[in-house]
Amino acid sequence: MLWIFLATIASALFYYFMVKPLKYWKKLGVKQGNPTPVFGDSWGTFWKTQSLAEFVQYVYEQVPNVRYSGCYQFLIPILVLKDPELIKQIAVKDFDHFLDHKKFMPEEADPLWGKNLFALQGQRWRDMRATLSPSFTSSKMKFMFSLMADAAHDFVRHFKNKNEKIVTVEMKDTCTRYTNDVIATTAFGIKVDSLENRDNEFYLMGKEATNFTGFFKNLKFLGLMIVPWLCKIFSVSFFTKEVSIFFRGLITDTIRTREEKHIVRNDMINLLMEARKGSIHKQDDETTLVDTGFATVEESEVGKAKVQKYLTDEDITAQALIFFFAGFDTVSGIMCFMAYELGISQEIQDRLREEIEDTMRENKGKLTYESLLKMKYMDMVVTETLRKWPVFVAVDRTCTKPYTIEPQTPEEQPLSLDKNTVVWLPIFAIHRDPKFYPEPEKFEPERFSEENKNKIVPYTYLPFGAGPRNCIGSRFAILEIKVLFYHILSNFKIVPVKKTAIPLKLSKNSFNLMADGGFWFGLERLEK
Repeated sequence: MLWIFLATIASALFYYFMVKPLKYWKKLGVKQGNPTPVFGDSWGTFWKTQSLAEFVQYVYEQVPNVRYSGCYQFLIPILVLKDPELIKQIAVKDFDHFLDHKKFMPEEADPLWGKNLFALQGQRWRDMRATLSPSFTSSKMKFMFSLMADAAHDFVRHFKNKNEKIVTVEMKDTCTRYTNDVIATTAFGIKVDSLENRDNEFYLMGKEATNFTGFFKNLKFLGLMIVPWLCKIFSVSFFTKEVSIFFRGLITDTIRTREEKHIVRNDMINLLMEARKGSIHKQDDETTLVDTGFATVEESEVGKAKVQKYLTDEDITAQALIFFFAGFDTVSGIMCFMAYELGISQEIQDRLREEIEDTMRENKGKLTYESLLKMKYMDMVVTETLRKWPVFVAVDRTCTKPYTIEPQTPEEQPLSLDKNTVVWLPIFAIHRDPKFYPEPEKFEPERFSEENKNKIVPYTYLPFGAGPRNCIGSRFAILEIKVLFYHILSNFKIVPVKKTAIPLKLSKNSFNLMADGGFWFGLERLEK
């Protein structure tokens, strides 16, 4: 009898805590799939049978022909938005109801994570966004352009010095070293050459900060998502102690040296120091500059607000570190996918090279910020890369005050969202929805030609998110990509090699988009 009683209690507890939460959306009249106990719809990512991108595609498609549907990331209910007008309504028009990202971890557990722009919430986020926004305008990117170009010169010189007809490279490792060098010089004021000096401390710390492979790191990441309160009790931090000590010391020493010796350098540290003093503002010639491209997001009124916020050294370190975290791995991943598409589509690569050569002739071999950004086909290729392989496969918003989605179809009823309800913009899946992009698996830059780009349905192209909480670094990322490929394609042809996987398969072991087995290509020296 005792065993029967205990089994009954255990079954009841299992149902209450592991099964009942997975009926949340059904009770609200929202269509959902068939989540499994404990794992919800995330069983594939947990057991490594799905990549995160494939998971997003799965939950997007499991309930067709609706404006929104419900899914579960483990036991957390998430509303998946599928309709462009609804995305606009929630991300832009009613932004005040969806101001924040889901709280990832307590700030006191890791201040360098909790104080960065991505993690901040409410008015603190508004103030920080307005403080940092002037640092990411077109005029500020123009200042950083020369630093990026220097890193790209180092990149090309390294491979030209090998004196080989075709140099086989793994693009992820190679592009990550370039993005590391760009961030080192533009954000931290440090000159490194990670292709020549492969084990420099800055690069090694970057790898450590962005490394989530291994059982225990995956377990930590999972714990931060599901039970952040428990991680707070055990002081589980996002960044390792070594990473935190390194970047804190680096920023503090750099600021002190610059203030003592009155050093001014056109990099992110200088811009953040200027922001701390409240002396940074938009340049008068901002409207006359060519912007970085179609994918560039516009700053909202939140970012344009005049805010006088004092930045501590830790605030500056947190912003520099999240800037590094985003750029080191994410942007290098986009470069890899662009290299892949160009490597298997020689016709597209040749056309882009022709535009590069025309630009070189017009500028007598000297690349300028304006001439690079006037390259239309370059922008089409980058834009299509971000369509097919977006920076973020999905972004979340948290309901910050009760909100009702009014019905638009006979099947719908008013949907009341409670505070802290999570909604998703499933970017990867929207970008591959044939309703919006015919033959979505095809790499077709012409989608974004002058004749066609106006046909793109608003809020179906979201590589950097949508609304006031979009990615502040879109200009930087796009410029960095264009600079590198200008220099690569003016000296090399990207060609498949024996180890190239065609078609590529997405890795199921990475949180970001990554090819299973890596991106192996050859850099074939051009005859000039």
